[in-house]
Amino acid sequence: MRALHWTDQLLGHVDRSLKTLTGTLPVANSFEYDSRDDPLTLDEQSKSRQLMRVNHCGEVCAQGLYHGQMLSARNDSTKAHLEHAAEDEQKHLVWCQERLRELNGQTSYLNPFWYGASFMVGAATGLMGDKVSLGFIAATEEEVCKHLDRHLAELPEGDHRTREIIAQMQADEAVGATIVRKSLEVPLRLISFNADREGSVILDAVGFADRSLLRDSLCV
Repeated sequence: MRALHWTDQLLGHVDRSLKTLTGTLPVANSFEYDSRDDPLTLDEQSKSRQLMRVNHCGEVCAQGLYHGQMLSARNDSTKAHLEHAAEDEQKHLVWCQERLRELNGQTSYLNPFWYGASFMVGAATGLMGDKVSLGFIAATEEEVCKHLDRHLAELPEGDHRTREIIAQMQADEAVGATIVRKSLEVPLRLISFNADREGSVILDAVGFADRSLLRDSLCV
């Protein structure tokens, strides 16, 4: 198979960007609910719409980050990992969008700006190297889990359907962070063992910006 020309790659990024912003990303299935909502007051519906609009915007930003990192990733395996992660996250974007429609809400008008800003952050992170890029993903997904925790606490008690979506998104993010950590853990454990050095020395050697991100991985 021939390598893609840079123009092909550019068109691919443009296509993904437009599908992200227009809500036409392909997803196999809509979210399958296990429960029905209790009757929601107007204030409760408004609160749920606000939270899901924020979550939808966050998923737009996630796509921007992944797409930007894919553009500047140096290793083909890293690009493949990022592409898979972006495709897996697409369902979260669609779930949020569909739930917003059910709540008679709309997505943020600022999504193009947030996508563009996230794309640039992702591309800049990718230029720092694949290790930093993957570490950034793990740190981001951990922060998203905390953010979703707060949303679960703020949701109206009767909004069971939104709660199910957020809980599943949180579970998916936790799995994603664990996978990335494991992918970074093995080579760093080996380096630490072979060098017979403290983990902090290894972190300095590989140049991680966030030292706490992989400290646990170096406990051999």
